[in-house]
Amino acid sequence: MKTKVAIIGSGNIGTDLMIKVMRLSDTLEVAAMVGIDPESDGLKRAERMGVATTSGGIDGLVALPCFAEIGIVFDATSAGAHKHHDAVLRSHGKTVIDLTPAAIGPYVIPPVNGDAHLDAGNLNMVTCGGQATIPIVAAVNRVAKVRYGEIVASIASKSAGPGTRANIDEFTETTSRAISEVGGADRGKAIIVLNPAEPPLIMRDTVYCLTDDGDPAAIAASVEAMVEEVRAYVPGYRLKQEVQVERIGGNQPLRIPEMDAEFTGLKVSVFLEVEGAAHYLPAYAGNLDIMTSAALRTAEKVAARLQKVAA
Repeated sequence: MKTKVAIIGSGNIGTDLMIKVMRLSDTLEVAAMVGIDPESDGLKRAERMGVATTSGGIDGLVALPCFAEIGIVFDATSAGAHKHHDAVLRSHGKTVIDLTPAAIGPYVIPPVNGDAHLDAGNLNMVTCGGQATIPIVAAVNRVAKVRYGEIVASIASKSAGPGTRANIDEFTETTSRAISEVGGADRGKAIIVLNPAEPPLIMRDTVYCLTDDGDPAAIAASVEAMVEEVRAYVPGYRLKQEVQVERIGGNQPLRIPEMDAEFTGLKVSVFLEVEGAAHYLPAYAGNLDIMTSAALRTAEKVAARLQKVAA
């Protein structure tokens, strides 16, 4: 039997997620789409596709006849709204997949710690930049200790909706913490760039790691293997060029302001591109596509866990 899910947020992310579940998942079924604007394209599309809808927000979801059958709820709204949604949903025993930067539950990056928190009541998908770059930090860290990790996520302005723009501070703070907590870096820093270029550019991500001394070939191989793991659920995820590794410091350590310390070791630079699958969003919106893809992958693992427990 498929696990029934609901999606809160009828904007771009929520609608793309709904279509992904319908097209790609053998274990999940969309039972409800929730919004606050009855004229939103997401709600209208869901209604045409036979999904129960409500424009009454979280209260409207709880009032739907199908609510009792729903096991997992995706929240694709905002960090501020998610706090209230989480309290309501968990009081009803629902598992919450959080696509906002609220960071109430543990951070989840599918190829890094995707199996670690399946029993948690709330699982946080970090941010689009985190989903794209933290796997790379973790890949470097597993062969050479990362002392400092910095990521720069450049996305098309047109792919940054009101929710993304309202959560810029939460984006940088949540991603920075997850670089350390999930990626394994001693310290992390995140930067987001909204690129107004026309035509819109595909998401680009740059990852810089300062590491202890190690084998450059082993680092490159680890990164390449991780890229293939991410590509298993985000086909448009790819390296833009070969992994770059250079030794810095030498006999005279360099002072790194971000580390507030002197450093000798390796600088690893990784350049990525994320092209969306265009299920609902344009192909340039890889930042949104990698979030919905990661959330789908995580929910399928949670559903398998719930079914195993029920059996």
